[in-house]
Amino acid sequence: MPHIQLEDHLPGITGLLEYSKETAAPIRELTQILLRGPSTLTEGERELIATIVSYKNECSFCCTAHTAAADILLGEENTSAKVKKDIATAPVSNKMKALLIIAAQVQESGKSVTTEAVQKAKEEGATDLEIHDTVLIAALFCLYNRYVDGLATVTPTDPTFYKGLGERLKNNGYNRLPQGYDHLKNK
Repeated sequence: MPHIQLEDHLPGITGLLEYSKETAAPIRELTQILLRGPSTLTEGERELIATIVSYKNECSFCCTAHTAAADILLGEENTSAKVKKDIATAPVSNKMKALLIIAAQVQESGKSVTTEAVQKAKEEGATDLEIHDTVLIAALFCLYNRYVDGLATVTPTDPTFYKGLGERLKNNGYNRLPQGYDHLKNK
């Protein structure tokens, strides 16, 4: 049960963003820029960064939501599962492995990011902007994970919920739906 009064039909971060639209606006805008804006990293790759951080933070809602989004954007479910199991053997490029390692270090602490990890990412072809965005996405998802779990938001257990949420993230990004979320009351 959430620690504050949230709308029953809006689990996880959605309920929190609807609770305070004033604070939600800059959060949504930054997330939209980082995960859906122009980038040399694909949207699926950026969702993998969100997934690995949420997985390591043990945030069930965020991990399941961003795994679903990554799976939909990548067109398969194998990659995100293998990234969570072992970055080193995951079926992603060496550059992406290096960036995911940096994201995992950020999840531990910003001070855990090593010069060696950054150098390895650069050797694998990562640009300064890709490294910057990886660190910022990872830090942002640490905030989200703590926001969601710190207020004990509802975490659905039905996998179809997350598939629908993943589709919504693919199709609408992180923007608030123009019609709001009342249509979800019936689901």
